[in-house]
Amino acid sequence: MKKNLNLSAVLSFVLVSALFIGSFAVSAQSGVKPGDIYRAADDGSYDTMSWSLGPGDVPTLDPALATDTSSNQVIQQVFMGLTMLDEETADVLNAVATDLKKDESAADGSIKYTYTLRTDIPWVRYNSESEAVEPVLDCGGNVRFLTAKDFEYALKRVVDPALASDYAYMVTDYVKGAADYYSGGEGADPDGILVRAADDATLEITWLAEFAGNNMIAGRPTYFAVPSWLIDGDTCTEAASDLWTTPENIQTYGPYAVKEWIHDDSLTIVMNPYWPADIASVPQAQIEEVAFRILDSAAALAEFESGGLTGSNVVPTSEIDRIQADPNLAEAFHAGEDLCTYYYGFNSTAKFVDDARIRRALSMTIDRQSLIDNVTKGGQVPAQWFSRPGTVAAPTLEEYPDLGVKYDPETAKELLAAYMEEKGISDPSEIKIELMHNTSENHAKIAVAIQQMWKEALGIDITISNQEWAVYVKTTRSKDTPQVFRMGWCAGYPDNATFLNDGVSSGASLNPTEDGNPGSVPTGTLMWYDEKFEDLITAALRTLDPIERTKLYAEAENILVYEDAALAPIYWYKSLQLSDPKLNRTYSILGGVENFYKWSYK
Repeated sequence: MKKNLNLSAVLSFVLVSALFIGSFAVSAQSGVKPGDIYRAADDGSYDTMSWSLGPGDVPTLDPALATDTSSNQVIQQVFMGLTMLDEETADVLNAVATDLKKDESAADGSIKYTYTLRTDIPWVRYNSESEAVEPVLDCGGNVRFLTAKDFEYALKRVVDPALASDYAYMVTDYVKGAADYYSGGEGADPDGILVRAADDATLEITWLAEFAGNNMIAGRPTYFAVPSWLIDGDTCTEAASDLWTTPENIQTYGPYAVKEWIHDDSLTIVMNPYWPADIASVPQAQIEEVAFRILDSAAALAEFESGGLTGSNVVPTSEIDRIQADPNLAEAFHAGEDLCTYYYGFNSTAKFVDDARIRRALSMTIDRQSLIDNVTKGGQVPAQWFSRPGTVAAPTLEEYPDLGVKYDPETAKELLAAYMEEKGISDPSEIKIELMHNTSENHAKIAVAIQQMWKEALGIDITISNQEWAVYVKTTRSKDTPQVFRMGWCAGYPDNATFLNDGVSSGASLNPTEDGNPGSVPTGTLMWYDEKFEDLITAALRTLDPIERTKLYAEAENILVYEDAALAPIYWYKSLQLSDPKLNRTYSILGGVENFYKWSYK
């Protein structure tokens, strides 16, 4: 079933009012024993399912360090944010927070949001000896409940330079005082980061500006609470430090808990019976156990057809025609909206691709429609720019049909000829370029097709290599970034800032710098800086009018994908999945990150 993006819902940036009436006390709970807290009744049933995340192990379960969809898929089941986005409509809903109050904007444009939190959500862990999820206890044997202090600790931890979080910019770009602390300026102090727990139930965040996406960002994994007593230790808990997310240590508070993690094979989560029953946006899980499998698309399809897999978010492109022709498989197949962009990035400091003419020529000789028709076959849309249409303030093909980059091999040949003449290169075969992708049958087929396009149109020799996902993430975020690399970027929240500010701006996820500041020493990925681009996206963040914001983003896109050609957009995704038709389920438009706690069997 195809899901359409509800733009009117996306534009609703104010939290819904309190969803919970009389179900809990606002004041912090203390001295509560495990037997005195709510626990879901056991009805004797035990539903299980298995789901393929694709090839490559889950890189991390630390919300502060997660940068990929596989990690976030698991993290968003076992933790929870102040807010959450409805995966089908992109509505901003309450999650852990029950209410929001905003102050007036200050003279510098900053604005304080005050969130009221539930105080009846316990921290939990899976006990492998008792084979049960249990509440976490403090040094007095009392239940540890989630508090505003846990969120304050988490946000300040993200921007601690010692942690070296790749997503620190998600806080430094939006929360007042965070950038100064992260960059290590003179007198920098974590107390200068304007995130404060006024009490256990009250969290204050002072944002740099009134921005449409503030409440969306408050629900991102980077903003999830983490257990300070486990990470740093306390009088009765040994500090686990960077081992706190191992299965034997991890403590969480979401609708599921982590049961088992067999690296490179599977990761299993189980229902948390202590998750409250009255949070409308995040119901109690009905499927008690979900086993995430680490399988390539071909292996996942074989497992699914044999009955050994309930579903998969990867489908082999070579089998799509057969799947759609088979009545049983066609019933299980889903191709729907997905706010993601598939692209090839360029290490703009590497030999040959350090020249925008070569980068633009390579981008112009990708026949995107042919690639979709003959290789990917999933109904994707050829991408002329990076931002995904459908997010707030993103350009659309209807409004900007000529924006960005298109298939134009003749102009590409002219660019190549001018480059070769200037550099004294007589034969294009002298230009050697490595294209790297993460290990995947689907990515390999795309790479081979584009390799052939570049050879036929430009005569350039391309070497293809691949790495397993967790290794690949590290490689492409280092100074060993290859000349050309495959990547996808999905909307963490449905505003275009997630693409151009959080994605590719200097210092952001796909373009990191040493201190996180724009224009400073690059440390991997695009290795790119353009002052005009940075000015445009900064202006867009401070512009509330969506039409004006779109104009600014369109101008920035032209720099990104055409003038500088820092990356080659290839297509805007479709979510291609297989799942058992016996499932009652939702279909996420947010990068394929599914909310399994909403699923059940018919």
